[in-house]
Amino acid sequence: MARGSQYLLPSSRGFYHLPPPILISSMADLREESLPSLPSLHSNIPSPSQLNEKAIYTSPTKDLDDAEIVNEKDTQPGSYRTSGDFSDEDDKVVLVKGEPVVTNGKDVSRFVVDIRDDGDPPVTLRSIVLGTVFGGLGAALYQACRFPPACMPAISSVFLLLVIYSVGIFWSTFFPKRSWVEGGRFAKLGPVFDVINPGEFKIKEHVLSTIVASTASYGSTSVLNFAVQRLYYDTHVGATTAVLATFSTAVFGYGIVGLLRPLTVYPSEMVYWANLPTVSIFQALHFDTVANFKRVKLFWFAFTAMFIYEIIPSYMFPLLNGFSIFCLASQHASPPVQDVFTNLFGGAGGNEGLGFLSLSFDWQYIGATYMSLPLLQQANSWIGYAFCYVSIIAIFYSNTWQSKSFPMLSSSIFSSNGSIYKQSAVFTPPNFQLNETALEEVGLPALTGSNAWHNLTANLAIGGLIAHCIFFWGPYVSESFKHSRNKTQPDPHWQAMQKYKEAPWWWYIILLVLAFFAGLIVVLKGDTTLPWWSYIVALGTGAFITPFSTLLYARLGNGIATNQLFKMIAGAVNPGRPVANLYFSMWSHDVVSTSIGLAGDLKMGQYLKIPPRLMFLAQIWGTIIGCIVNYSNASRLLVYGYTDRILAVVMISVTTAQAEILVNPRGSNVWSGQTVQSLNSQAVTWSLAKQLYGRDGPYFIIPMSLFIGAVVTFIQWLIYKRWPRIGPVKIDTIMLPVIYMYSAWFYVGVNSVILSSILVGLVSQFWLRRYHPGWYRKYNYILGGAMDGGAQVMIFILSFAVFGASGVARPFPAWAGNPAKGNVDYCNGNGALA
Repeated sequence: MARGSQYLLPSSRGFYHLPPPILISSMADLREESLPSLPSLHSNIPSPSQLNEKAIYTSPTKDLDDAEIVNEKDTQPGSYRTSGDFSDEDDKVVLVKGEPVVTNGKDVSRFVVDIRDDGDPPVTLRSIVLGTVFGGLGAALYQACRFPPACMPAISSVFLLLVIYSVGIFWSTFFPKRSWVEGGRFAKLGPVFDVINPGEFKIKEHVLSTIVASTASYGSTSVLNFAVQRLYYDTHVGATTAVLATFSTAVFGYGIVGLLRPLTVYPSEMVYWANLPTVSIFQALHFDTVANFKRVKLFWFAFTAMFIYEIIPSYMFPLLNGFSIFCLASQHASPPVQDVFTNLFGGAGGNEGLGFLSLSFDWQYIGATYMSLPLLQQANSWIGYAFCYVSIIAIFYSNTWQSKSFPMLSSSIFSSNGSIYKQSAVFTPPNFQLNETALEEVGLPALTGSNAWHNLTANLAIGGLIAHCIFFWGPYVSESFKHSRNKTQPDPHWQAMQKYKEAPWWWYIILLVLAFFAGLIVVLKGDTTLPWWSYIVALGTGAFITPFSTLLYARLGNGIATNQLFKMIAGAVNPGRPVANLYFSMWSHDVVSTSIGLAGDLKMGQYLKIPPRLMFLAQIWGTIIGCIVNYSNASRLLVYGYTDRILAVVMISVTTAQAEILVNPRGSNVWSGQTVQSLNSQAVTWSLAKQLYGRDGPYFIIPMSLFIGAVVTFIQWLIYKRWPRIGPVKIDTIMLPVIYMYSAWFYVGVNSVILSSILVGLVSQFWLRRYHPGWYRKYNYILGGAMDGGAQVMIFILSFAVFGASGVARPFPAWAGNPAKGNVDYCNGNGALA
């Protein structure tokens, strides 16, 4: 559910905005500040006084002076005990200041998530209404966040759950209830009031309504595909194509999830780490009611404060989004020096520069991601960041791939002379297929150096992902299905769920059939230019990659972008057809992305004891709501003259009013088309795969990097078999695919936010966690969710009120903090003042 942080969403970085990975070498490598926080509510955690005298107390490392190792078999029995056979190593528990340290998924199941099940009903009128209303709001907010240069990738699930909680408490307190009419003349209305207000707003109602809302809020690549068609091909997608395509991609992914449950949901190691803050807050709000008032009070205070504050950096004082001493110091430098400073230190505007050492004070760009994950996870992404700074600068100034002929950062495609590529002359309507004669006249398109590097590292990561899952995690996959077949899964939460009826396999198979035919109708009747057999290949490749991506994300709280692989395959099976490439990658990519998001929800349902059949219905309802909100209200579209077309209202408004900016390689600090530009450029270039990526093409190394990534990981596996540990590091915990991905993180977008994000992580995960652990456990996640929510709502309002999403922009008057000309951070090289 915590898709925001998370993982497979089209984002300002191309396709995904991901939290950093978990890299825990061993118990001996753990540091207190890097460990997941334990909610204060769990009575199932043994205190030192509960430990048997047989327990063994040792200090595993000098950096854990307060730590103790005990054997779980020597502790008092309790609900924290996990049935099943574990090795002695698995049974060891490290205690720091009397609390167990979490090192793996089994520890999460035993100590972090309470096994408690109150048996309250999840489905009520109240839960359905709240899920539906806030699902609609979330879907609308998501669409508004697709076109700013670096908006938060999704609506925070913590924000949704806390808003729903507040409204649910209000509902239970002030709506009519049976007790109001008992013994009176209106006693007959008691049963009606029971339906309207079933009493206390309990955890399962809360969870179900939040899952409906978050599922509805989850975006689909299909909307962005339609935006590409409007902006680059002047094609207005019809209602049938829009609705059925969105439904098909979401529901097919959910069907795959159901078939993969024994592998991706049931086992303890399938944690979905980014969901743990959400699970902790759910249980804290409903199982530990003493502190609820203070938590909710903090939430609304922080939400309101951020809602008001966000006006300042995003509208009145945009310099706050990229404050750079180096940029300010370069005002009187020579033009060549200003260009270098802008490339390296500029970053407040879209595709301006790398933003090295810039500070951002704009929360819409920072977000609460780094408040949610342990410091050790975040540190691994910093390795990738360091490579990214060095690599992109080196590629540009060495003129690799003729980089100096184009902007340093951009996801657009260019002609050899540096102008925007005239793709409309090469791919002619109505089917937008390749015109060989025109291609000879116009020439081949070219990628910027940063975009080519991004494509290269994406393939390295994909190859490494597949190889890592096969070589390192192959035995785990076999064991998981064996447990499922024999019904011997040792996870205590899975065992606790056995009293509920499981959603049968045939439900998911029906979903797959419905989704397949819905998509087939789109292919046969819509303007996709995609052959029916190619559509089947797209679904098959998406289904093949889904287990690999889900394994990585579930085990590490992180994933990698796999869309590049689908673009490559699409180029091979649909040469010369960029629009067909768009739809091929949409179906294959969305199978992966929706599968991961919905699998995380199913795991949350297992942790919080939501009956599986009700979870199934909740997610289907959330998916339907998302489709309705994104593609409904045809009368609203009469304003645009498209009486026969139903597209996302927000997407149509933005792409109509800001079309010129959205196709500009630079964009602005308010609007950016970098995501749709990236989708289009990849569709065009991979439709010319033979010419660009073939043996004689300029980018031959990019498809080859897929195999290079796999080979390097295979070599890593061979080293692991010979030397499992080198020094303090376990070789199998080095996730090369993740490092590759972050090595191209700055190839587009607003990059002034990186240092601020790191500082937020240090304050939250080092200072608060280490020196104020009580405050951290109670309020850290709530504070982050509130600030995300306040910023997101204000940006949605500003988009239509002043930023021009409705067609009329109302810029704030120019002053020192909002310069009328040039970049807002005063890094004015590269013709910014021209």
